[in-house]
Amino acid sequence: MTHLKPGDKAPDFSVINENGDLVNLKDYSGKKLVLFFYPKASTPGCTAEACNLNENYDAFIQKGYDVLGVSADNPKRQLNFKTKYGFRYHLLADESHDVIKPYGVWGPKKFMGKEYDGIHRTTFIIDANGVIEEVIDKVKTKVHSEQILK
Repeated sequence: MTHLKPGDKAPDFSVINENGDLVNLKDYSGKKLVLFFYPKASTPGCTAEACNLNENYDAFIQKGYDVLGVSADNPKRQLNFKTKYGFRYHLLADESHDVIKPYGVWGPKKFMGKEYDGIHRTTFIIDANGVIEEVIDKVKTKVHSEQILK
């Protein structure tokens, strides 16, 4: 779905997190970043993915990565999701699709015979210089950390 590929410069962004604080890609300059896009907070697949990443958060930190989740949910829903499961990373509330569209993860989807536009579950591994190292578009929600840390 996304047009971005390894070697591309990661699109810059500036959007609020679950606390209403502004987060920019350049805040992570000098650090590696796992930027994962998920369809909707508190749904089964998104919960499995986010919990798996949280369970392995220490391994990400040890390897020099930080983690950010992104969906089109509002800050309150993101905060409730984070609080309920104790996520140690921030969730971006991209209601305006200011991050979702440049990363190319918004588009047509099918579910139970219905077609609609939504977020395609995709993860971008971004290096310390803001360059995309890897794009994972076949996310295995229950073992997503293994796909990244392999």
